[in-house]
Amino acid sequence: MKKWSILGMIMLIWLASVSFMAPSYQIAVMKYKGGGDYYSNPTSVPNLVKWVNRQLNMNIDETVPYVDVSSPEINNYPFIHMTGHGNVVFSPSDASNLRAYLLGGGFLHISDNYGMDKFVRKEMKKVFPEIDFIELPFGHPIYHQTYDFPTGLPKVHEHDGKAPQGLGLVYEGRLVCFYDVECDLGDGWEDPEVHRDSEEARTKALKMGANILQFALMGEAK
Repeated sequence: MKKWSILGMIMLIWLASVSFMAPSYQIAVMKYKGGGDYYSNPTSVPNLVKWVNRQLNMNIDETVPYVDVSSPEINNYPFIHMTGHGNVVFSPSDASNLRAYLLGGGFLHISDNYGMDKFVRKEMKKVFPEIDFIELPFGHPIYHQTYDFPTGLPKVHEHDGKAPQGLGLVYEGRLVCFYDVECDLGDGWEDPEVHRDSEEARTKALKMGANILQFALMGEAK
C-alpha cells in the first residue's frame, strides 16, 4: 500500500510538471488569397518565438502553423502574423471572419516584406471600413515593453530609403492591428544566413518583435 502511495505521489508530481510546462499560447501565420507569397520568411516567426521564450521566459508553443484567414480555426490563436511581397485579396467572408476575430480579442501583426502595402491598405479597409491606419506615436506602449525604442521602429532593410513606420488600427480605443512599413521586421527574424543582416540589426528586430508579442498577449507593461 505504501509503495502505491509513493508511486501515486510521483505520478501527481509528474502530471503537475507537465501541466506547468504546457505552452500558454500558440501563434500562427496568416494564409490569404490573391497570389501574394504569404509563406515568405518561413523561419522568421518560429525564430522569434524561440528567442522570446529564451530571453523573456515566455511560454509560447514553438510550432507555428499557417491558418487561412477564412477558417474558424483563426480563433485558436491570440496572435496572427501576416507578411508577403505582393497581392492580397480578402473575400467578403474573409473580411467578416477577420473582423470577428479582431473584435473578439485577437491581434494581427502585418509586416510588409516590400510590395504588399497598397494591397494591405485596400483589403484591411474591407475589414474595418470605418477606421484608417494611423501612425502610432513613439510614446505608444508597444515601443516601451521590455525593450525601449524611443524613436520607434528599427530600420532592418533599405528599400525606398524612407523612414520605417509603425501603423495601427485602433478600434474603440484598442489596438487590434500593428503594421510595420519600410522596416522589414520579419526579415530581421529570419535565419542569419538568409539575408546576412548584422547581429545588431537582427537583435533590434527581435527585440521589437518581442515587444509586439508582449503587448498583444500580455497587455501594456507596467
